[in-house]
Amino acid sequence: MTSAVERTDELVREYLMYRGFTSALRQMDMEIKADKDKGFRVDKIIEQLQHFVQSFDLTGLRDYWSYLDKRFFSRLEDVYRPTVNKLRTSLFRYYLVYTVQSNRTEKTQEFFQKQAVELQGQSEWRDWFVLPFIKDPEQNQTFSSYFTRQWADTFLVSLHNFLSVLFQCMPIPVLLSFDREVQRSVAIFEENEMLRQMVFALQADQTRLRKEEEHLHHRLPPYVQNMDRLADTELDLISSQRNSNLATQSRGGFFSLLSQNKRTTVKTPVVAGSSPTQASVSFGRRDPAVSQTSKLKDPVPSSKESKSVLSSPGTNEPIAAPLRQRRLQDHEKERKELLSKPSNQTTDKRVDSIDGEIHVDGNSEQVDMMSKQTRGSGEGGVRTGSNEQPFIKLSQEEYAEHHSSIMHCRVDCSGRRVASLDVDGVIKVWSFNPLMQTKATIMSKSPLLSLEWASKPDRLLLLGSGVGTVRLYDTEAKKNLCEMIIDDIHPRILSLAWSPSGTSFVCSAAAHSPRSSDNISGLGPAQGRLLLWDTKTVKQQLQFSLVPEPVAINCTAFNHNGNLLVTGAADGIIRLFDMQRYESVMSWKAHEGEVYSVEFSYDENTVFSIGEDGKFIQWNIHRSGVKQSEYVLPSDATGPFILSGYSGYKQVQVPRGRLFAFDSEGNYVLTCSSNGGVIYKFSEEEKGLENIMALGGHKAPVVTVDWCTALDCGTCLTASMDGKIKLSTLLAQKSC
Repeated sequence: MTSAVERTDELVREYLMYRGFTSALRQMDMEIKADKDKGFRVDKIIEQLQHFVQSFDLTGLRDYWSYLDKRFFSRLEDVYRPTVNKLRTSLFRYYLVYTVQSNRTEKTQEFFQKQAVELQGQSEWRDWFVLPFIKDPEQNQTFSSYFTRQWADTFLVSLHNFLSVLFQCMPIPVLLSFDREVQRSVAIFEENEMLRQMVFALQADQTRLRKEEEHLHHRLPPYVQNMDRLADTELDLISSQRNSNLATQSRGGFFSLLSQNKRTTVKTPVVAGSSPTQASVSFGRRDPAVSQTSKLKDPVPSSKESKSVLSSPGTNEPIAAPLRQRRLQDHEKERKELLSKPSNQTTDKRVDSIDGEIHVDGNSEQVDMMSKQTRGSGEGGVRTGSNEQPFIKLSQEEYAEHHSSIMHCRVDCSGRRVASLDVDGVIKVWSFNPLMQTKATIMSKSPLLSLEWASKPDRLLLLGSGVGTVRLYDTEAKKNLCEMIIDDIHPRILSLAWSPSGTSFVCSAAAHSPRSSDNISGLGPAQGRLLLWDTKTVKQQLQFSLVPEPVAINCTAFNHNGNLLVTGAADGIIRLFDMQRYESVMSWKAHEGEVYSVEFSYDENTVFSIGEDGKFIQWNIHRSGVKQSEYVLPSDATGPFILSGYSGYKQVQVPRGRLFAFDSEGNYVLTCSSNGGVIYKFSEEEKGLENIMALGGHKAPVVTVDWCTALDCGTCLTASMDGKIKLSTLLAQKSC
């Protein structure tokens, strides 16, 4: 209710200013300042009561309680009247105890003089009239419990809870009920979105299952796919031979003489890439069109025909029975091999047996080529699972509200909102479900250099500036909650990291100094400080020690529970901090030049980093400075990023945002490229990266990425130097 009242006041104030009702506006501001309801803020009401007590203003205390009684308590049911009376009695006792503790005896006597008529008939005040005459009331058995801090805190908390429940249950005007409607609409929208995602995932699973069935069918060897037609092939073979025999008898004695004097060798042309079974089937079957054409052209068979009539010497009967028996034996052998050995081995063995039976016209190189292609198809079937895409790109949308190069682009913990910062210092907070919509635009007179989402609550956003300040911004209320002055000597806030515990954040402040990448001789890395701030007290908690010298920290990252903090600095050193003892546990020289980006691995046993030297390295955090793996990435994935234009125009941007991001299980990594994001898979066998998918879609170099896995469908963000942000929705294909 409090937020609804404040928002309504702002809307009314804006309306009066728009209409030019300045007198009404001034009167409204005056009444708001003198508002006894305090905007229905319970904490303000408690503060007002404590102010009357601490200033010994008994008249003001009685009048304010009477106002609350007439304004709110009198509307309650009679069953709550004893509770109100007990709170009033406790409030007056709280006032008396404070006067005694402050040694203001005259104020204690004044209370009983003014309240004697009202209190003398009440049994709960009978013993309290002797309070001004007791030397040490805090040691008296009757009053000792009231002088403890526990009783005072219990009273204030009880009063606070009573007022909170009262304000929540009291009827409110229709104008103030819009906040409840907004919350209800948001809840319904989130429920609908969740159901939509579930339906979408089920549809994707059905599509994936159909594709897997198709892939499974293609993995089988050709002759296994035709197992159910083997018997039909034999019948077609016998029928074809009988038809050929009848045709031979009708053509005359030339064929009989030819069959008696020469045993024709069976020749089967083998086409490159065809399977042995297809060759055997072509032996038994003959295309009707080809058969008719050959009959019309020449009744005499040539030596290059794909098959010829087999006949025994001295007879016109074809040798069908031995050939049929041999074929049946071969098929029986195939069945046994299929049931006893894997498909690739059976395929290779089948090729050898067919090559042994059938004589192929041509040289041996064609036979070798056929065998290699057949074996290759069998091995490809085994590797089909690895060749499948692990992700399906469902959609790719573009956010084009920025007009300059992007520096940072991050998704919040819930996966509902995105915050993006460009080099002009403009921040856009936007959502993408179900439609892309800008929620807030943040502009500042001072340049903004960094941003970070809060972990608890996720609607808060930290904004680091170039003048030594950090702002805490509420993206729902669209206002600054507070502004913290970090450091005047080190005004550039380069990196922010909110602890997963939600109680603190780490801030990196750097001085104005040329970067080492500017190639100015004699100038080292910029100086800086690493600070820890408490979010409850909004005060600096401590400053971390940076060894060997204070240096600018470019990037920071917490592990999952906030017990470890890893940083990458301008001197190329990675430092690991223990957040329970607030000290550095190890550090090592990681890169030649600056460290641009650093992140924990999925199992948090290693740390990944990208530096100015263009290297993507995995470090073991249990052994300081031990390089576990070094991966090769293109130069357009590590920076600095260059955008070329007309007439020799060239724009160079040093990396500031996240250069790589992992999926939910740490098996894949998303990196930058010249025209979009690229997803790689970590190959443990070869200790390298396997290019899995190119997201594409950009016309300028991508300078920062992020990968959100909060929803069922993973969301990849890629932001480029032309101000465009691509949002790619991926669906992970689960392996069988």
